[in-house]
Amino acid sequence: MSAQTYLAYDYPLLSAFWTMLWLFLWIMWLVLLFRVIVDVFRDDSMGGWAKAGWLALCIVVPFLGVLIYVIARGKGMGQREIAQARDQQKAFESYIRQTAQSGTGQTSSVDELARLSEMKSRGDISDEEFRRAKALILGDAGPAAAPRTGAVPTTHGR
Repeated sequence: MSAQTYLAYDYPLLSAFWTMLWLFLWIMWLVLLFRVIVDVFRDDSMGGWAKAGWLALCIVVPFLGVLIYVIARGKGMGQREIAQARDQQKAFESYIRQTAQSGTGQTSSVDELARLSEMKSRGDISDEEFRRAKALILGDAGPAAAPRTGAVPTTHGR
């Protein structure tokens, strides 16, 4: 038998367990190190020198630097993570609303103004009707209904 075959027989189950445990702990520490580094850059309350100091500590003495950072700033780390997740959720919901609104066929104020100016240029509405409809659209009163041809709006009590 070759030396490689003997290696499988000479490596007991408990040693395999300890190897996997150390590998898991090492990977977990790497994940924590990267989260600390991301948190250092994410924190807006820290100045540039403080960020450089924490980063240098985590690079020069990695195990101790990460441990000190988690002890000193661990609570704020979670709060910043939650705040960032909320901001991302709000941005996503805003994007969905904009996309859904543009897909429903609702016209924007620009489209309404273009339609009104076209009606005015054809002579379908008068200058006074155009000004009133334009004021409604620009006043965010919603899309203005196009006045009927030849109809003169009344001011009812004004």
